[in-house]
Amino acid sequence: MNTALITGITGQDGSYLAEFLLDKGYQVIGMERRNSNNNHQRIEHILDNGDLELVSGDLLDQSSMIDIIEKYKPDEVYNLAAQSFVPVSWKQPIFTSDVTGLGVLRILEAVRQAQPNARFYQASTSEMFGKVKETPQNELTPFYPRSPYGVAKVYGHWITINYRESYDMFATTGILFNHESPRRGETFVTRKISKAVARIKEGLQYELRLGNLDSKRDWGYAGDYVKAMWMMLQHDKPDTFVIGTDATYSVREFIDIAFSYVGLVYEDYVRIDPEFYRPAEVDLLISDASKARETLGWTPDTSFKELVEMMVDHDLWEVRND
Repeated sequence: MNTALITGITGQDGSYLAEFLLDKGYQVIGMERRNSNNNHQRIEHILDNGDLELVSGDLLDQSSMIDIIEKYKPDEVYNLAAQSFVPVSWKQPIFTSDVTGLGVLRILEAVRQAQPNARFYQASTSEMFGKVKETPQNELTPFYPRSPYGVAKVYGHWITINYRESYDMFATTGILFNHESPRRGETFVTRKISKAVARIKEGLQYELRLGNLDSKRDWGYAGDYVKAMWMMLQHDKPDTFVIGTDATYSVREFIDIAFSYVGLVYEDYVRIDPEFYRPAEVDLLISDASKARETLGWTPDTSFKELVEMMVDHDLWEVRND
């Protein structure tokens, strides 16, 4: 039985990855920060699985990570933990940099010291491309991050590559474009939209306030993307892979599909609020994931429309059963 350590297991990606690995027969060690109100909502349905164990650790505390890795000797380590909400990174840039940037170095050092043969996955992001230098974006596209979060992720990305090349570690980076699901946090724009659509349909909300509707993203389904993470660590050598759908849609198109799905016209409910504009906007992100298709054999299974409707269906169910 292979053992995998997942940091950030209580998040969207961590919960889907834990499910996926448990189905593959892994023992899964999930690292979570110690606090008095741990949120297990996303993994509640797998907590009784005997092959899942939750442990306390923190990307700000290297000793806790060394202790975990020394104890469990994981075959694979997936670093998904981060302060990943872009607007918060403007309000808490130092904290974001410490967790999302230096946190990667801390866990790499822990792996190097305690389990150097483990295969390591670092969750990089399309936000590193920021003010894009070419379209579409692939593994060789220069980075131009436009937020403290994006800058911190660039550090995490490059320090992973540095450890791969300096210490001959199996350290892989996945540059994942936006990926959503019904488990997405409600502060993220996609879930904010799907939740509002459900509440408006049920007469519990009367408007939705948003920022730039013309911002474009390459949106996929998180459940598809965690499979790509696993496939990267099964490859015969560590590398960097872009993961995305190779298509782009605007926030406006997301809204239109979501409202149309429940028989509403979005113009009747959506209001533009300057408060939700970023200090530095990322206008267009679109992947070139041909390397992942050709090298790993990975392709997304869920279309953009299916993703939006899946999220609206989930939030309608939640609102009606609350």
